Amino acid sequence: MADRMKAQFSENALKVLERRYLRKDDAGEIIECPEDMLWRVASAVAVSEEVSGGNKDEWAVRFYDMMARLDFLPNSPTLMNAGTPKGQLSACFVLPVGDSMEEIFGALVSTALVHKSGGGTGFNFSHVRPAGDRVRSTSGVASGPISFMELFDHTTEVVKQGGTRRGANMGILEASHPDVLDFVKAKTEKGKLTNFNISVGIPDAFMDAVRENKDWDLVNPRTGEKSSTVKASELWDLLIESAWKTGDPGVLFLDRIEGSNAVPSCGRLDSTNPCGEQPLLPYESCNLGSINLIRMTKGREIDWDHLEETVRLAVRFLDDVIDTNNYPLEKIENMTKGNRKIGLGVMGWAELLFLRGIRYGSQESIELAGRVMSFVQKIGHDESEKLAEARGSFPNWNGSVWAKRGRKMRNATVTTIAPTGTISLIAECSSGIEPVFALAYRRKALDNDTLVYINAYLEEAMGHYGDPSGAILEQVLATGTLSGTEAPRALKEVFVTAHDIPYGEHVDMQAAFQKFTDNAVSKTINLPNSATADDVRNAYLLSYEKGCKGITIYRDRCKESQVLYHGAGSGVSEEQLKTGGNGVKPRKRPANLQGTTVKIRTSFGNLYLTLNQLGGRPFELFATLGKSGKDTQAHTEALGRLISLALRSGVKVRDVIEQLKGIGGSQPIFENDGIILSLPDAIAQGLERAMGETVEIIKDDMCPSCGAPTIHAEGCLRCVSCDYSKCY
Repeated sequence: MADRMKAQFSENALKVLERRYLRKDDAGEIIECPEDMLWRVASAVAVSEEVSGGNKDEWAVRFYDMMARLDFLPNSPTLMNAGTPKGQLSACFVLPVGDSMEEIFGALVSTALVHKSGGGTGFNFSHVRPAGDRVRSTSGVASGPISFMELFDHTTEVVKQGGTRRGANMGILEASHPDVLDFVKAKTEKGKLTNFNISVGIPDAFMDAVRENKDWDLVNPRTGEKSSTVKASELWDLLIESAWKTGDPGVLFLDRIEGSNAVPSCGRLDSTNPCGEQPLLPYESCNLGSINLIRMTKGREIDWDHLEETVRLAVRFLDDVIDTNNYPLEKIENMTKGNRKIGLGVMGWAELLFLRGIRYGSQESIELAGRVMSFVQKIGHDESEKLAEARGSFPNWNGSVWAKRGRKMRNATVTTIAPTGTISLIAECSSGIEPVFALAYRRKALDNDTLVYINAYLEEAMGHYGDPSGAILEQVLATGTLSGTEAPRALKEVFVTAHDIPYGEHVDMQAAFQKFTDNAVSKTINLPNSATADDVRNAYLLSYEKGCKGITIYRDRCKESQVLYHGAGSGVSEEQLKTGGNGVKPRKRPANLQGTTVKIRTSFGNLYLTLNQLGGRPFELFATLGKSGKDTQAHTEALGRLISLALRSGVKVRDVIEQLKGIGGSQPIFENDGIILSLPDAIAQGLERAMGETVEIIKDDMCPSCGAPTIHAEGCLRCVSCDYSKCY
């Protein structure tokens, strides 16, 4: 197809494509260009058109053009795997977990196969008997659902998707399970369930009990008998406190989710995929795709005709994916084809508001959200109905809500607001329906260069107002927001970022999209670091009252610099430390000291660190870099000298480690079971080894891959610049 349309990808998008999506040969060399990739996907999906008598070549061109214009992109597994031997195209899976060892380990095997194929998995562990319960076959006691979740977590850790990254999970436990108190607190223990998002499944009855301060029964799922009783408000408070501390658990309103179950005859909806936007029945999968709203405009107005055309074509594309797909398990194929669920959503919402001069969270923005999503859903349903006329309804249509309405449908569900972290980077737009997280930021590049990124719509707007001294831009680069700058009020009103928006407006936006979405909405309610537990409580309550199906919150930096340390003190009085250095003099070095030397591999050569101690306390550090250039060695030696001065002045070694650990660099390297991000990070990790201490510092503000800011969005940690994500 020599004359096909050329896609206009940005430099950053091309890097993402090269890193993750473009096919490579056995030597790791790229063997396709972006247009080849899009044609590979379009032509593979269009093969399904032949089944209904269509011309696959004509539809392949239409699918290609839609993606090349960046009007629409499917979920990552489709971009990666369509037209390849792997051929697994779905992003979302739910697997059942029973109570027997056979069922649990069967689910574990299925999980490994799904993750290997590139999908994320969701589980409800509420059928597993509680810890301490009787096991008749062994005359022993059960270890409980949390211990089995750790097995799933470890499996995720070792099974990498396509050899590049680990999968992601959603773990759900219902509020009536006897182990729910331990489940709520599970992720307050550092390093536990790191590959899981967790949510408590909450029925309407529990919310009533919280409001009325009633007791709440915990019921053994094996016997169906009450095991204990707690105050509903106390469980609720514990949940809120844990979410405030760590961002987990979220909550899923199970009765509301089940209330929109399109095929109740096939089972109960009690699980979702990892980011919470796709409730699915056991063994169901779903393929997703998103329309780029900023491409659906003429000037500053929405082009409704183009939006309708794109919705119809995207629904057809996603329906074709179901038949093109190569499923990891036969049970998954049968359930998926039985209900034919698809999830069409949107991205670029924040830019659309910038373009139209509307503040995110304002009443005008909420009304526009309803107007846009109701249009997408109406046209999407209409197209699914047209496909049903031509191809037949989904096989499980009898007994569905559509059958009761007398409406033939090709797909049991049509719309979902999904995470679009990586595909929105390719499309050069904001993720899903999230606000932007930074209006400008600096990103480290090779050779210690620093690249400056400015939101294009802000840059255009500032061109009208001007910033002769560059002072406003410098402030935005420092904070990522116009808040606190001397920018004109008109700009501040429109160009808001995630932390400029009150939690109530975040929830209002989620609820506005949820009202016109078949499945659910992936969105994080971002809170400032200063937010209180009451703010979290109010956000959770508001989401329930507004009709959301669930909620995830993240308080800024709630996981940052959380240190576990066991060791000697510094020998410096609190009064000396309070003086800020006044009165603290570096101790003199004796002639002889004893210490420990460790070696760490870095991208600049082997780093040798010698930590000497005096009286059992760290006193000085010598840092030498082998096979390195003079400048790099000079920087390394300078760091060692400054650390020595700090240690001799009474600064605790844990404070030194905290400052250095997690600093990103341009050339990270894997060493042993971890990753060395930079020379400062290597020194921090070397200090840990030399001390033999347990020090864990979690920093969520810098991407380990490119050094750009990271944010919590759509239930996952994501980089604002490259394709790094802690999810799939």
